[in-house]
Amino acid sequence: MARRPRPNGTRSGAGHLVDLARETIPPVHKSGLPFVAVPAAVAIVGRRHRWIARPAAMTAAACALFFRHPRRVPPTHVGAVVAPADGTISLVDTAVPPPEAGLGDDPLPRISTFLSIFDVHVQRVPVAGRVTSVTHTPGAFVSADLAEASSINERTTMTLRCPVCPEAERDVAVVQIAGLVARRIVCEPTVGDDLQIADTYGLIRFGSRVDVYLPAGTTPQVRVGQRAVGGETLFATLG
Repeated sequence: MARRPRPNGTRSGAGHLVDLARETIPPVHKSGLPFVAVPAAVAIVGRRHRWIARPAAMTAAACALFFRHPRRVPPTHVGAVVAPADGTISLVDTAVPPPEAGLGDDPLPRISTFLSIFDVHVQRVPVAGRVTSVTHTPGAFVSADLAEASSINERTTMTLRCPVCPEAERDVAVVQIAGLVARRIVCEPTVGDDLQIADTYGLIRFGSRVDVYLPAGTTPQVRVGQRAVGGETLFATLG
């Protein structure tokens, strides 16, 4: 006799365990796959030698943890601006945005998120919109938790044009900033791309900071010291 399917589309036995594992264990971002695959292969090849297999397996596990890419569910209301990264809110102030953002010379609301080496390191689109510029700027590598890192460190700046109503458009800039250890910034979108809120768009290796510059008059809805969840924590509402 054929087994009846369980209600609500759930599976039983091994299939159910697989589903639970997929929901609980986040996948690895594609940029991290080589960092996981190489030590994992070494661990397999050298499995008969503990002094080789154990360090290699631990390295593969650490890289898988660092490059984890969890699923996130963003707010659904129009004009929502969410955290672009997991981490601690280090600054909520006003500052002149980087010149390459094209947002003018007046100070704008800024929210900075500092990512420790233990945080999820993929970056997410803070607000739905069209990419109007992407600029990489070489620079220094001072500690990313310092305020001056915004202007002197190596960075990649992406500006988004966000239609919040038929009569107006607002621009938001998100800046990936390299840190003392982080020396590699990945930013995948190009000018003209239409991005959705909370989409994964980049990555910084290892430890970093991400700034968001909001339109003038926008009120930030987070505080310094608060923990941010990339793609979910509400930073502000436009319009």
